Amino acid sequence: MKVSVFGLGSWGTALAQQMARRGLDVRAWAREPEVAEGINQNHRNPLFLSDLDLHPALIASSDLELVARHSDVWIWVVPVQFSRPVMDTLSGFLRPDVKVVSSSKGIESSTLKRMDEIAFDELNLPPTRFCALSGPTFAREVVQGVPSLAVLACPDILVAGRLQKAFSDRHLRFYAGRDLVGVELAGALKNPVAIAAGIVDGLGLGANTQAALMTRGLHEITRLGVAMGADSSTFRGLAGMGDLILTCTGALSRNRTVGQRMGQGESLQAILASMNEVVEGVRTTPAAAELAKRHGVYMPIVDTISDLLLGKTDPEEAVHDLMTKELKEEATL
Repeated sequence: MKVSVFGLGSWGTALAQQMARRGLDVRAWAREPEVAEGINQNHRNPLFLSDLDLHPALIASSDLELVARHSDVWIWVVPVQFSRPVMDTLSGFLRPDVKVVSSSKGIESSTLKRMDEIAFDELNLPPTRFCALSGPTFAREVVQGVPSLAVLACPDILVAGRLQKAFSDRHLRFYAGRDLVGVELAGALKNPVAIAAGIVDGLGLGANTQAALMTRGLHEITRLGVAMGADSSTFRGLAGMGDLILTCTGALSRNRTVGQRMGQGESLQAILASMNEVVEGVRTTPAAAELAKRHGVYMPIVDTISDLLLGKTDPEEAVHDLMTKELKEEATL
């Protein structure tokens, strides 16, 4: 199988590495020419995970058309907020049988759309040719071959099954599913909760607080997902609970790191200026809060973190606000 990977940040590099390790014919697109050059000449990405060796069969290029025409399976790892113009350029190179596998986690802030909706807008790609790839997978550990699990979801389960078999090995095992909307929303909506988890750490609060936050955060994510047509069971699986636990507790989580540093008193602007990768949760959180309002779903954690990121509150006040809301009966949804 030939595969094209678009986006060579940390996670794009990890997926390109996995495809090469599987013996697939991989071409990967990097926006930065120095990334393509470093991978081709030194088998290392000079900007992301630069200390890790990559498979010698992995070939990178900054030529978008060349990478697009290489295969009929496009793995999409361009950050959501920058995906639309890149897809617009690619629309002229799209063959009728191309399938897109998206592992970009977020909601487009200007339209409140998911990646499958953006792909339909720009590529006229139906959901049956679009898969969402998500799960508890830190890029560094995938490159290193640490045993990991993820989900491939497509309304056409035969498409998901074929890709599952092509992509899986003893290092990274995929489960196939049909709930495209649920997997996409789970991947996007866990990031606001991870920012909140970082704030809890930064403020020096305890394990009780973290456990409560993750539990109620999952509750909020599930409520919005179901309101948008997702299957509630998705949020109890790898793409939901699994990714949420990892992103809220793992030291490699960029979203958690942002929250932790804000909890310690740093400004959001200073934090983002010091990071060389996109933190999807920063743009997704206000979009998620607006999406919840549109669907009439109560999401106090997401609303509070949105206010924090927009400068309307501070970390200590945010915790106080959440802890003093109206007392309610716990419900399943």
